[in-house]
Amino acid sequence: MSSLYLLALDASSSACSAALLRQQGSRRECLARFEMTPRAHTRRLMPMVDDILAEANISTQQLDAVAFGRGPGSFTGLRIAAGAAQGLAFGLDRPLLGISTLEALALQAHRRYHFRHVVTALDARMGEIYAATWHCLNDTLSLQSDEMVVAPANFRLPAEQTDWVGVGSGFVLWDDFALSLQTNMSQHLTDLEPRAEEMAWLAARDLEAGLGQAAHEAQPVYLRNDVAWKKPA
Repeated sequence: MSSLYLLALDASSSACSAALLRQQGSRRECLARFEMTPRAHTRRLMPMVDDILAEANISTQQLDAVAFGRGPGSFTGLRIAAGAAQGLAFGLDRPLLGISTLEALALQAHRRYHFRHVVTALDARMGEIYAATWHCLNDTLSLQSDEMVVAPANFRLPAEQTDWVGVGSGFVLWDDFALSLQTNMSQHLTDLEPRAEEMAWLAARDLEAGLGQAAHEAQPVYLRNDVAWKKPA
């Protein structure tokens, strides 16, 4: 692919972010915006997009594909990003790609800190986490255990590795994890949030592999069956 403009959006956590991956020949770069904006995703997401497109000096018509953080994560945030991305992709008749928030988090940890065996965990509320484990090498990620929603005490590591590092908001519940997991984890970082920048890189990989979908086909992944908010009686 000699030329590419790919826009990625994410609102799956307390953070809100957008990124534009652009490729000309063999050169690739990513323009990104990231803000911690609890409860302000609707107000901030599209202005971020406008800002990035203005910096790149392109219009939405020049986009080749759109991606979004498909989850797991905040129910409301996932709907916001999915709705915005679907609207763009449908209006432009471009492929849409849903990217795992946990995979994007693992790629961020690998690129920033060179971690190889990564546990990604996001706070799922109600005493649970969204979690998965990854093997990372040279920007290539291999899923080692399926994405799941689980109580920290019931989460288990794959047996074949011991030098695990945990990243994500789910590790604010560190004291609730099993002692065996804590023993096999060299460190954990709670301040990393999923970002559209890594989602853009992962989406470019998936687009090249022919995984782009029609706008109506790409849907959020909640993991938890009961995603509807219930008003207390």
